[in-house]
Amino acid sequence: MFIFEWLNNQLLKMEWLSNLVALFVKGILGLDVNSKLGGSIHFFIYDVVKIFILLSALIFMISYIQSFFPPERTKKILGNYKGISANILGALLGTVTPFCSCSSIPLFIGFTSAGLPIGVTFSFLISSPLVDIASVILLASIFNWKIAMAYVVVGIVLAVAGGSIISKLKLEKYVESFVYNNNIIETEQENMTTRERIDFSKNQVLDIIKKVWIYILIGVGIGAAIHNWIPESIITSVLGKDKWYSVLLATFVGVPMYADIFGTLPIAEALVLKGVGLGTVLAFMMGVTALSLPSMIMLKKVVKTKLLAIFVGVVTIGIIIIGYAFNYFSYLLM
Repeated sequence: MFIFEWLNNQLLKMEWLSNLVALFVKGILGLDVNSKLGGSIHFFIYDVVKIFILLSALIFMISYIQSFFPPERTKKILGNYKGISANILGALLGTVTPFCSCSSIPLFIGFTSAGLPIGVTFSFLISSPLVDIASVILLASIFNWKIAMAYVVVGIVLAVAGGSIISKLKLEKYVESFVYNNNIIETEQENMTTRERIDFSKNQVLDIIKKVWIYILIGVGIGAAIHNWIPESIITSVLGKDKWYSVLLATFVGVPMYADIFGTLPIAEALVLKGVGLGTVLAFMMGVTALSLPSMIMLKKVVKTKLLAIFVGVVTIGIIIIGYAFNYFSYLLM
């Protein structure tokens, strides 16, 4: 148990990095890490470096595994399952794809074009940006493994439930016709060499880092400001654990925003430290990542308004329920 805790603190929480940054802030910059300015600089440098290190390592590992499961093979695997088992598999496959919601939509189109049930593709579309291995590891590095694993479970449950509801409602006619008429050319995946898989993984790391770096910097910057400059009394007066509307507010504030989950994690960390309920910050994170405005605009081009409205409504209600549940049972996880 002691060894696991030590490895967790050093490899995930990177206490060694925190200590190095503290020495830099104090020794080179001459600032007290307990002061507002020194604490902000320490928070910013430590979180940025930690997130980029973990993100790069995890995306490389995930992408290497993913190189064995190209879209063609994934579609074939999903096509062998029906009913809720297909929704579960679609949600689980979404967890191993390190995509934001906008990046997931082309795959959603491809899966639907290949004849997969839309309920299954929506399960994938919900889980892909919401629950991926990299974000779970980062969540554990900021909070703990109990919270990270609980987040995985509720994220998958939301994806399966959302996809199942859409499937039961028989909404196929609300998918734009060009999606079904899009001819997909199936090609046999060449056997990649180890070198090619490594190159593919490195390219995935660079591609995803290019897409998310700005959101990480913005998110960490906001987190540093919240953590060191905004009084706790102000935050708790709006989003405190005793405010019944905090989850609703966090969800509806998060939905129209566009950021990556990696950029929202530092904000979540700072808010929890300021006394905001765990469920409230997780509802914010889920709203931002699963229902971002740009992804909804892209999705509107391939589905009709009724299906889009049902999708947004189902996911939003699910996020709100999850938020209140986490607030109520947070004492079991902290």
